[in-house]
Amino acid sequence: MTTTAAETNERAVDRGLFRRSASSVYATGRGTPEAPGGRVSVAVYAEDLILQTGVVHQLRPRPEIELIAESEADRAQVSLVVVDMVNEPTIQLLNRLQRNTSTRTGLVVGFFESGALQTMIECGVAAVLRRGEADQDSLVHLVTAMANGEGVLPGDLLGKLLTHVSSLQRTVLDPRGLSLSTLTTREAEMIRLVSEGYGTAEIAQKTSYSERTVKNVLHEVATRLELRNRAHAVGYAMRHGLI
Repeated sequence: MTTTAAETNERAVDRGLFRRSASSVYATGRGTPEAPGGRVSVAVYAEDLILQTGVVHQLRPRPEIELIAESEADRAQVSLVVVDMVNEPTIQLLNRLQRNTSTRTGLVVGFFESGALQTMIECGVAAVLRRGEADQDSLVHLVTAMANGEGVLPGDLLGKLLTHVSSLQRTVLDPRGLSLSTLTTREAEMIRLVSEGYGTAEIAQKTSYSERTVKNVLHEVATRLELRNRAHAVGYAMRHGLI
């Protein structure tokens, strides 16, 4: 009876057999280890020996990377998951890795279904690379970007993510006067009007709020975000792309 790749993968997760990199480990005290010479410590999780060997072979010679031994894998700065596709065993592994808040998780995947984007976000994946594009430089870029707190997505997935966020803002948050940013929709609108040179009375007229409400809203923003004045609030909002 032929065993499918998915069945093999499921059994691997059930028995804890996702393969991890086996190499020397360098750790300093507790928490996330710092690799020699500022290198990024990486644990590789792959669903079969071929995938694991291929990625390890690409990363091992690079001076930016320090592969972490299996016994210390939970202490890596970056966990790199290498799979054919995002299925239930992969989701179980990603959820387990997400519980380790000192490690960022990247995904190298052969086939990425459109519906997997939401799952990836929920599982805390910080970066994605398609296996067909996973040469040595791309893998190192992915790992070092994650170690620096950055996210990496293929262009088409980034477009889908932005569409998803836009839809979420429009259909869920806007009707409730909420925003994905640190400002509510009302706060962002008032600060935008301040940035255009309008005074309190003019903002009240344009937003159909009382002058007292406008003053209170702007004061609340300044207090919450520890901003000195309206000019500071405008500068903050512009720097963070909130208006």
